[in-house]
Amino acid sequence: MEGRSAKEIRSGSARALLIVDLQNDFLPGGALPVPMGDKVVPELNRYISAFRRSGARIVATMDWHPADHCSFRERGGPWPPHCVRRTWGARICKDLKLPRDALIVKKATKPDEEAYSGFQGTGLGPRLKEMGIREIFVGGVATDYCVKNTVLDALKEGFEVYVLQDAIKGIDAKPGDVERAKEEMRAAGAKFLTSADLLLPYS
Repeated sequence: MEGRSAKEIRSGSARALLIVDLQNDFLPGGALPVPMGDKVVPELNRYISAFRRSGARIVATMDWHPADHCSFRERGGPWPPHCVRRTWGARICKDLKLPRDALIVKKATKPDEEAYSGFQGTGLGPRLKEMGIREIFVGGVATDYCVKNTVLDALKEGFEVYVLQDAIKGIDAKPGDVERAKEEMRAAGAKFLTSADLLLPYS
């Protein structure tokens, strides 16, 4: 782990676990599946359990697109239709054990506005600051798109950001995209760690 001890992070009181876009369309069988995206679910469930016990806030972002969203190929965007609001594909994965009091943040909700970041147009930054959050731990999909942009915006908002390396997966549309995204996040100030760094139990 980079820069801090596991004990210091576990004993902090002003932190949030931020889960990015664990929705059906981004998992196997969905419209825009991230390769092996489902593999992060068990790890994220362990993080959810541990962070809840420590009193941290759990946050989840969702793409929540209108049917005519600008990111869709029919409108000249790069992606097939995905995460169209109120469809099966937009639902959060049923195996992800989000608590009832998790803060759900919907993004890219307007036809003509793209938003890879959970902070773009959602008011998430001010909401977290009002809760006293200073540290954010990020996992989810996809590393080279929504995870990266969420991390970069969180850093711009002034949060201390940790990327959960064992709980992210990327698309790698161009070989090397995932590694480049990781380097960009590191260069901006994000720190990378795993569950071993946080001493999370495996049971």
